[in-house]
Amino acid sequence: METTLHGSAVTLRPATAADIPVLAAIRATPEVLARWRGGPDLAAEVAEDLADTDTPVLAVEYGGRVVGAIQWYAEPTPDYRHAGMDIFLDPAVHGRGLGTDAVRTLARHLVTDHGFHRLVIDPAADNAAAIHCYRKVGFRPVGIMRRYERAADGSWHDGLLMDLLADELTG
Repeated sequence: METTLHGSAVTLRPATAADIPVLAAIRATPEVLARWRGGPDLAAEVAEDLADTDTPVLAVEYGGRVVGAIQWYAEPTPDYRHAGMDIFLDPAVHGRGLGTDAVRTLARHLVTDHGFHRLVIDPAADNAAAIHCYRKVGFRPVGIMRRYERAADGSWHDGLLMDLLADELTG
């Protein structure tokens, strides 16, 4: 994805190798690491994410600096076609509406420029801040995915499947 997208406060641009150190540092913060598990080499994991052409990764910029990443993927099967996304932001910028702006900006792009009629996102069921953010964009809870993701301690946690139909996108 070569497109740069502009939200109200954030800019989303294709992440590059130059972004790996800052994205790895954000992923290493306790708040992000708790939700985006990682191994001992987060820089290698971020580099691997950037190399995956099926899941474009966009750097989230605010105030001239990278504050996180948002990525998306597509289910291309015609009868099930939809797109999904994931996001992480530096905890230093949480609570400013930047996540909502980034999700809304990418959602608008996926609906308008790629023609997706349905989007999905799947936060941890106990991640109230993320769920609140996604609701502000227009995502609605679909259901609980039981024991959906494994935590660092090996235990399983529930996920919340949320979706958004194109005509439900707010803002």
